[in-house]
Amino acid sequence: MPVNFTPDQKRALAARVNYYRELGIYDFYRRESDVARTPSPAEGVAHTSSLVQSEHDIGVVINAPAPNMFAPELPENAATDPAEALRIIRQDLGDCTRCKLHKQGRKQIVYGVGNPRAELMFIGEGPGADEDQQGEPFVGRAGQLLNKMIEAMGLQRSEVYIANVVKCRPPGNRTPERDECETCMPFLLRQVQTINPKVIVALGAVAAKNLLQMNASMGELRSRSYDFRGSKFFVTYHPAFLLRDPRQKSEAWKDLQQVMKYLGLKVPPKAQS
Repeated sequence: MPVNFTPDQKRALAARVNYYRELGIYDFYRRESDVARTPSPAEGVAHTSSLVQSEHDIGVVINAPAPNMFAPELPENAATDPAEALRIIRQDLGDCTRCKLHKQGRKQIVYGVGNPRAELMFIGEGPGADEDQQGEPFVGRAGQLLNKMIEAMGLQRSEVYIANVVKCRPPGNRTPERDECETCMPFLLRQVQTINPKVIVALGAVAAKNLLQMNASMGELRSRSYDFRGSKFFVTYHPAFLLRDPRQKSEAWKDLQQVMKYLGLKVPPKAQS
């Protein structure tokens, strides 16, 4: 006979389902069994048998043990190297029409660029006009400044990986809206999982808040590092903001020096002058 979840099991199940939704997995299916029983507390949420409705309204019942039913079956899992996996994710993204941005003037999807095995990954908020035209993130004036920031760290652009929270240009370069970020986020997280960088640097508050799921000021966000999906996570100013307010470049350099310290990079002599 089906057994209802306890409140603790419901909360644990919601957390598990939200994790898989972040990976782009939305559909869950019943696994039948000849024997129905109540799971032990240790088995927790691994034995769901019907579709979860929401974090606060979980009307599920338990069928039988199915310890692997939530195992992610992402197409890139079969790839033999990160470059191939990133190509598979891009193919899965396709000519994306999942949110309204595809109807608001975007020319093309701006996926990501760089070293598939990068130790350092930069994530901005979204493409601008130059990026939309060329199909590559950070190629305009802000991108030129980002290149200089990377070089100041003693690295080349080709050694890092660069992406954005949303992969289509918002009209007029407006801030991406919440639903747009949430729609695009699973693909970004799959990129992060594939690259598995040692460090992620969020460029600006929009990227930081969406990735960390925090509503805080830049001062608060920049004040520490975070553990994020196996990577160390830092926050600094977006290069476009630094172009508008060059006085903050010294603060951004302090942020990057913290990243360099964690990566074991020495400050180049030219950058010290």
